[in-house]
This record gives sequence, structure tokens and C-alpha cells, in this order.
Amino acid sequence: MTADDLRETSAALAGRALELPELARAGTVAAYVSVGSEPGTLALLDALRARGVRVLLPALLPDNDLDWGAYEGGGSLARVQHGGRMALFEPAGERLGPDAVTTADAVLLPGLAVDARGMRLGRGGGSYDRVLARLERAGAHPALVVLLYDSEVVERVPAEPHDRPVDAVVTPSGVRRFRPAS
Repeated sequence: MTADDLRETSAALAGRALELPELARAGTVAAYVSVGSEPGTLALLDALRARGVRVLLPALLPDNDLDWGAYEGGGSLARVQHGGRMALFEPAGERLGPDAVTTADAVLLPGLAVDARGMRLGRGGGSYDRVLARLERAGAHPALVVLLYDSEVVERVPAEPHDRPVDAVVTPSGVRRFRPAS
């Protein structure tokens, strides 16, 4: 994709996501800053902040768990290189602890694909599996939404017993729900 294609895709994705009732009424959204070829998230993060939503972003810990910090705009991000892996953009400010995600009304999850059952294929590090387990232990039930390109919604992905389905996937062309909006 060209830079223009990526900008258009990011804008379309943000527009679709902002139409979700779960995000429209959210006071706190846990999200992430896209990297590499992932669908762009910055336009969405800025739009959520403009609505007065508290946006939490992850910071990768040495054990692959996630800490969280508040997103205060593009200037509040730090580029962090984690060993030989790709660099991530993380919140530069105060860390709120791994349990901060349990306060979110919606959690935007990265992924490589989502299937017809709502099962998400992640990158294999287990960071978001830990987040989902933490939410379950806390009795928290935020909306779980994956942001993908249209071609990444597939018939079936591998699933393990600990995997949990998401509520919806947002692509530039639309929203596919796996559970009704609550």
C-alpha cells in the first residue's frame, strides 16, 4: 500500500470504529498504536480523545505482559525497541499497572486475522491472551474489538482452549459482529 492508501484506510477504519455503540458510550478505551503494516490507529486514538474518552495504551513488559499508560496525543508517545523485535510506540508518561485495563469499557485488540467464529489470531507473544485472562479474572466485560484489513477476516484460524472470541471486527469496509452490542 502507498502512503496515501494507508492514510485513507486509517481514516475509513477510524470512521467505522467510531460508529460502534460500544465506543460511542465508552468512557475508557484500551487501544494500541499500530506498527508496521497494521491498519493505522492514530486517527482513531485522536478522535476518541477529542470525544473526551480516556485512552489507555500498552507498554510491553520484559515477560510479554502489558502495563498501561494514558494517551495524551502523539507527543506523549515514545518509540521503544524491545530486543530484536520491532519497535513499539508506547505511552511516555506514568505507568498505571497491568490491571488498569480492567477499567476499560472497550478493548481494541491487534491481530493478524479473525475468523467466522470471532476467534482472533494474534502475533504469538501471548500479551493479549494475558490481558483477556486478566479481564476474566476481574469479572470485567469490556467490548472486545479487533481492527483489521478486509482480507484478514477469514473462514477459520487456529484456536486453543484459552482463546476467547471477540465481539466485533472493524475493517475499512464495515463491521462484522460476533455478539450483539450490549
